[in-house]
Amino acid sequence: MTRTPLRPLARILEARQRGENPDAIERENIRIRHEQMRDKARVRAEGRLLVLGVLFFLAFGTIGARMGLLAASEPSEPRARASGASILASRADITDRRGRVLATNMETHSLYAHPQQMIEPIRAADELMKIFPDLDRERMVKDFTDPKRKFLWVKKKISPEQMQAVHDIGEPGLLFGPREMRLYPNGALAAHVLGGASFGREGVASAEVIGTAGLEKYFDKELRDPAREGAPLELSIDLTVQAATERVLDAGMRLLNAKGAASVLMDVHTGEVIAIASLPDFDPNDRPRAPISGSPSDSPLFNRAVQGVYELGSTFKIFAAAQAMEMGLVTPDTMIDTRPPFKVGGHRIGEFEGHNYGEIPVEEIIIKSSNRGTGKLALAIGIERQQEFLKSLGFFEPTKLEIVEAAGGQPLLPSRWTDLSSVTISYGHGLSSSPLHLAAAYSTIANGGRQVTPTLLKRNGPQLGPRILSEEVSSEARTMLRKVVSEGTASFGEVPGYNVGGKTGTADKPKENGGGYYKDKVIATFASMFPAEDPKYVLIVTLDEPVETAGDRPRRTAGWTAVPVAAEMIGRIAPLLGLRPQYDVSDMAGVTLVRQ
Repeated sequence: MTRTPLRPLARILEARQRGENPDAIERENIRIRHEQMRDKARVRAEGRLLVLGVLFFLAFGTIGARMGLLAASEPSEPRARASGASILASRADITDRRGRVLATNMETHSLYAHPQQMIEPIRAADELMKIFPDLDRERMVKDFTDPKRKFLWVKKKISPEQMQAVHDIGEPGLLFGPREMRLYPNGALAAHVLGGASFGREGVASAEVIGTAGLEKYFDKELRDPAREGAPLELSIDLTVQAATERVLDAGMRLLNAKGAASVLMDVHTGEVIAIASLPDFDPNDRPRAPISGSPSDSPLFNRAVQGVYELGSTFKIFAAAQAMEMGLVTPDTMIDTRPPFKVGGHRIGEFEGHNYGEIPVEEIIIKSSNRGTGKLALAIGIERQQEFLKSLGFFEPTKLEIVEAAGGQPLLPSRWTDLSSVTISYGHGLSSSPLHLAAAYSTIANGGRQVTPTLLKRNGPQLGPRILSEEVSSEARTMLRKVVSEGTASFGEVPGYNVGGKTGTADKPKENGGGYYKDKVIATFASMFPAEDPKYVLIVTLDEPVETAGDRPRRTAGWTAVPVAAEMIGRIAPLLGLRPQYDVSDMAGVTLVRQ
């Protein structure tokens, strides 16, 4: 850029010739130069302001657009990134089939101490003893006064009231840590299904909640999976039906002086377990410790419906009859000679209380519960075909129910399957299985002959497996089971408005040391289905060592024990399941219609 001098020589000389002041020229050039500098600075400033304005516009435009997108999107909880070693405390809820909560989480606090920060450790120990009487004072004083001790847990879980009481002590060395604990709001209801939970990895700020038994342990990974985004685990259990089942079963167990009891209610088309109970039970909020001695079945933690394998007696007889009919060996009207003697492998096969039913049709074998008749059907079937049939019904392996205890319900099979084994198994002795096994097998008969797998998860629609029995044989077997209630050994199983079909089973209880059977201890079982004309549910009720003492002599058979309990249970739960009672027109002959 050319710089103009302030006092140009030519103009100065001209000004002096004309008598003008040359300084005016200098002042004028200074003014012009300043104006040029000012114009240049203004242009530079205006350019900077324009660039800054554009940048501000773009920034606020971006922020506004982002805010608009957020306002138009669905709200969601932010997810914080954490390292893999962090403790995951969140756990999904568990609900019944109608969305009612069975297991959830509750915010609580832990209590810990920093002994080096404590001012009056002995007084603090004394005050804590007033709040928590179960603590060891001597141990606490020793820990609080140990100069090397920097940290110790006092209580892993405390209530809000206890927290306030500890806070009122005013000891700065007593501190609280937030944590989440598992809560079962229904107490002992469905305890064996849920199992329980406890703390895994623990820190001051949080604790890992892990399943310790039952369904909580089986689905532990799924319940702790953050990808579920809090979605609950929905079960097939119906909370109302479960409560009614447990109440009736508990009353029946106490009334009949039974050592324990179990029941399974199952949808015959989907395999859904609507209610499953084992007594005695426990509260999963305060789960007891597993026993270290004695029989496992004596513990309330023992699940009799799934882990308990028993000889289920005459409930097995319908399987022999159904298989024989499926193979075309007999029909319901085929006559079978049940007169004594009947020996197999040198052993005499007798009847209950020495009965002699003579020559009777297959249908009467089931109605009267004849051991000899069933045994002859088993011999006609043959060992290998009997094994294949029972295996197809699931009696050779544990059930696949979604609780960890199900794996322990391994059926007990004879080491050598002889003709005698075949005969005794046909009427429920020599093979031990769980009530849940029996429920699944009876569901096959009830649903038209299709295999079904028990499940604790809610299903949408039928879940039927391979066909095991034809529709015709299944229908004939259901007719026999209905007559067992209407004419045979389960007459106490009649429920007004609901046609019930089923089979009783009374099996002598084996001695613990394997030395034969008790004479005065039995496992009484009633396997039933309802409504009998089109079964929708199977109900199994099993009582351990029941005895009915209302008569002249003690009665232990299922007809006097398990059957009345099951009948009362069906009367309570059938309306809850949405089943309307059906009455014959003849039963309403004396009813007068007073209003249309």
